[in-house]
Amino acid sequence: MRIVDAHHHLWDLSVRDQDWITGDELMPLRRDFTPADLEPEALANGVTATVLVQTVTVPEETPEFLALAAASDLVAGVVGWTDLTAPDVADELARLRSLPGGELLVGIRHQVQGEADPDWLLRPDVQRGLAAVADAGLAYDLLVRPHQLPSAARAVALLPDLAFVLDHLGKPPIATGEHDAWARGIRALAASPQTVCKLSGMVTEADWDAWNADDLRPFAETALDAFGPERVMFGSDWPVCRLAASYTQVVETAHTLTDHLGETERRQVFGETAIRTYGLTVPDRRIPARPAAGPYH
Repeated sequence: MRIVDAHHHLWDLSVRDQDWITGDELMPLRRDFTPADLEPEALANGVTATVLVQTVTVPEETPEFLALAAASDLVAGVVGWTDLTAPDVADELARLRSLPGGELLVGIRHQVQGEADPDWLLRPDVQRGLAAVADAGLAYDLLVRPHQLPSAARAVALLPDLAFVLDHLGKPPIATGEHDAWARGIRALAASPQTVCKLSGMVTEADWDAWNADDLRPFAETALDAFGPERVMFGSDWPVCRLAASYTQVVETAHTLTDHLGETERRQVFGETAIRTYGLTVPDRRIPARPAAGPYH
């Protein structure tokens, strides 16, 4: 089974600061994370292609990521950033597509989780920008928190031609186990058939030092039930996941959380959903056998 890691990041602090990495808890992330760091871990876990996702809201990052992807044998797509509210957003998307590696631009993302307005996605200028993303044939990654899910569901319903990809299950409160309100928001979002959910980011929403697969299971099962495996895709959220788990632990936990699915359904979650949603080209390549799971969280 070929595995696509549909969500990871890279950064070089000598090129650009990551100003969100603050405080003692995040200090393990305050270093460079490059393709050379990622590739051995990904390939050792059977990952044959990845999607590189934006980290900061500056226009320079997306062209840099496109050039990096063009030079990589692993990165098959880029989810970048552009200002959705800009009057010339359609022209900017066309410009990005014309750059070196521009054919690897598969989606756009904005950190909606940081917007004070809970209805930011419903603003007319944002809706116009999202329509331009749809017209460009790209997907839109939703980065929201649970309280923003109802507004996101309303915004998504207004744009039936745009594929929306929910990052990190909408950041459920796994550490506290507060499942039900989040689950209602998830089911409302999943009612729009053009939505997809990433099985990603769970370990950092759990207790970093004491999580186990059973803590994650109710949230993973709710997402799988609401969207169906054909609308769920695996993502590592590396290197952010390293705050709570290694790359291998994240991959193995995803296998554990989907071990009740049939082979066809598992193929959807671990590759086919991402390939279809983002329009990825993933070459067949010989990969190492997946290592046996060892004792961990």
